[in-house]
Amino acid sequence: MVSEAEKLGVDLRVLEAGGYPNKSRQEQQLALCTQWGADAIILGTVDPQAYEHNLKSWVGNTPVFATVNELKLDNEQSKLLKGVVGVDWYWMGYKSGKFLAQRHPTGSGQTNIALLLGPKTRGGTKPVTEGFYDAIKGSDIHVVDSFWADNDKELQRNIVQRVIDMGDIDYIVGSAVAIEAAISELRSAQKTDEIGLVSVYLSHGVYRGLLRDKVLFAPTDKMVEQGRLSLIQAASYLRNQSYEKQASPKIKALTPKTLHDETIEESLSPSEYRPTFSVKAVE
Repeated sequence: MVSEAEKLGVDLRVLEAGGYPNKSRQEQQLALCTQWGADAIILGTVDPQAYEHNLKSWVGNTPVFATVNELKLDNEQSKLLKGVVGVDWYWMGYKSGKFLAQRHPTGSGQTNIALLLGPKTRGGTKPVTEGFYDAIKGSDIHVVDSFWADNDKELQRNIVQRVIDMGDIDYIVGSAVAIEAAISELRSAQKTDEIGLVSVYLSHGVYRGLLRDKVLFAPTDKMVEQGRLSLIQAASYLRNQSYEKQASPKIKALTPKTLHDETIEESLSPSEYRPTFSVKAVE
């Protein structure tokens, strides 16, 4: 978003809600945007239903562009929505499940997995779960247990330790936070070669795991590209230029052998990148 804002010559302010539970903080941030006189708001909602019936009360008539996370709005609130960028997370879960199903088809012998997908009712957990289960139908993949918790490092670390202690798990399938925790916990327990790791999305830690053959698979929805697309939508709308109102990058499947530079650049910030929360347009 920052580099695209500089390229397009627009002012950009970035506010971070800090996690899916922080609905009230994000509401305050939306109100701040209108106080600043923002011409447009790019919103990565903390909850799909958070503003379904009251978006206008927080943003007034400011045009809104939904990014990454699904934003559900009623007919009245939908009038404010001028663009959407994101992928259907069903396919993130599906691709992760398909990877395992192809490894362990029917007749190959029961393969036990534990699911650590994050919070049960927030983010993209529900569609990811549906996609995963659809993909493993007709295979020998068996979900032993599912563990639900916010994507907090310590919470996920504690769950990973419980899973390791179960003793009958062949794979951990989880959020990037869970998989990052699992890399170190498996190393400490000396079980890196006994339990495989599959992430349902990409992060810097998961990418490092793929590079080192500690993670077997992760799909990417190209988060960097999504940020660029949202900036392009907003700038085009404000400049009365034509634009694609619904944009969706193609989900790519990543394994240690398919880490192409272009895909990674479209997905993750450079290692030396430090967050910038304000960009001023050059006059």
